Amino acid sequence: MNIKAHVVASVVAFSMPLAAMSQDNMKKLENFQSTGANLNMETIPQTGAKAEAIRNNLKNVKLPPGFKIDLYAIVPDARHMAVGPSTGILFVGTRKTQVWAVTDRAKTRVADEVKPFSPSISMKVPNGVCFSPDGILYLVEHNRVLAFPAAEFFYEGPDVAAATVVPQGQLIPVEEESFNHGARACRIGPDNKLYITMGNPFNVPAKEKLPIYAKTGMMGILRMDRDGKNREVFAQGVRNSVGLDFNSKDKTLWFTDNQVDGMGDDTPPGEINRATKAGQHFGFPWYGGGKVRTVEYKDDNPPANVVFPQVETAAHAADLGMTFYRGSMFPAKYQGGIFSAQHGSWNRTTPVGARVLYTSLKADGTADKTEVFAEGWLTPNKEYLGRPVDVAMLPDGSLLVSDDYAGAIYRVSYAGQ
Repeated sequence: MNIKAHVVASVVAFSMPLAAMSQDNMKKLENFQSTGANLNMETIPQTGAKAEAIRNNLKNVKLPPGFKIDLYAIVPDARHMAVGPSTGILFVGTRKTQVWAVTDRAKTRVADEVKPFSPSISMKVPNGVCFSPDGILYLVEHNRVLAFPAAEFFYEGPDVAAATVVPQGQLIPVEEESFNHGARACRIGPDNKLYITMGNPFNVPAKEKLPIYAKTGMMGILRMDRDGKNREVFAQGVRNSVGLDFNSKDKTLWFTDNQVDGMGDDTPPGEINRATKAGQHFGFPWYGGGKVRTVEYKDDNPPANVVFPQVETAAHAADLGMTFYRGSMFPAKYQGGIFSAQHGSWNRTTPVGARVLYTSLKADGTADKTEVFAEGWLTPNKEYLGRPVDVAMLPDGSLLVSDDYAGAIYRVSYAGQ
């Protein structure tokens, strides 16, 4: 056997037991059995030079009067967040292989422990995390959905109670798996169903891809029972949403969407959308963002009754996570409105984004005004000090902001004028 063949054979022989081990671990956890994982779990240092450097960079962040921002936790690759409804423990997804559990045991509003969550399970792009009202943590990977009953109480050790909602390889067709646009976000809706944003692998997909995407919910938002049954496509025409939340007042679903690249620095706009019912179409790929037609589909008739965005944001600012503010710490102006994170542009001549927006609502439930709430992670020299990904609220009403570039989570609080 030549060297190349030997290496390939070795890799295959090594990877197969790992895959089998991962599946075997899931079966054990579902049966409340130990996997034999090491009980000595690593923790991420929360003090030292890196923490001080991040705190120093936060001096550049500008907020409205009366607000302040502090370092809440150092969390490598921090992406989407879910706050435990009973304990306030924070679970943080990543685009790699790790989910983190972040604990503030003394309730000082600064984390004192950050460690892996459920490390006995092998994960792939475990970006999407969300809680049900009864305390079940849902985790949406690139092509699998898991549920963790009582995650807030089982997280201390490497083995946790776990259940499979959508088995590996059955969320999307395996042949459509991609490194691009594969980070999911999720929410439990007022109908007690699980909603998942799906994305699509392409900037603009070829026309032959549209039937399979329409059927599977890619390029859209899925809805299913919390056990994975009764799966249906809730919304279509969504290019790559990585943030969603429900307005508790009227039960409408709002979500961000990222526009088509390569059409110019200032077009098309980013989007914040509102879905008032199932079955609506939000325009992509006939529209690249807002009402801007894509080159690839400009000669094709778009679907009837396309729903255009409630808010058009700066082109290529990368609108990601969002949440309705349900707390009471912030002034009345912000209560019931939307906070959303802009990750920042990657291919714009002059970078934009890396900030948190606030959108107020009108009495009829539609969007009113959108303004910059927090900015400063993008310096005047156009250097990124951080890239906000998601926003979430702690039980005390303060706002958390995750940052996968700095590997940190910040806490925004209000102390008055």
